[in-house]
Amino acid sequence: MRSLLLAIFLVSNLSAQSSVTDEIVAFWVEAERQVAEGDYNEYSASFHKEAILINGMNDSSIPIQTALNDWKQGFEDTKKGTMNASVQFRFSDWVFGETTAHLTGIFLYAWGMHNEPNQQVYIHFEALLTRSNGHWQMLMEYQKALATIEEWEMLVPFQEALIEGR
Repeated sequence: MRSLLLAIFLVSNLSAQSSVTDEIVAFWVEAERQVAEGDYNEYSASFHKEAILINGMNDSSIPIQTALNDWKQGFEDTKKGTMNASVQFRFSDWVFGETTAHLTGIFLYAWGMHNEPNQQVYIHFEALLTRSNGHWQMLMEYQKALATIEEWEMLVPFQEALIEGR
């Protein structure tokens, strides 16, 4: 009987973890879309109202709203088509719970004015997410340090890493 209960618990736990993984994957896919389409309102809504941005490259910590205000013009230019922007994520480590998630990885942000070559930057980062009011929001984004293309290429795209890593 105890073996049966343990088996039921493990199967239900794996199913719940699978659902959380799918939700986290959807969160990052949506973040990529929001940046590429210049969807400032939805991007802003993906952060918890108390979220913070830590920048390890200049040793600062600010409320995310301050950063979002600084980034708003870029989103508007992207939406108008006068600027191109994109972001991609790759993760090296992650820990998920039912209502919390911590991820470590690298993101590639590329940007440029229309008809000009894009610039790009690779950044080591950590993200802390919480499920709030039924949806995932970021509580903390820690942009730790610049990364190299070689470090980026050592990681697989996040959809593959997270789904295969279940």
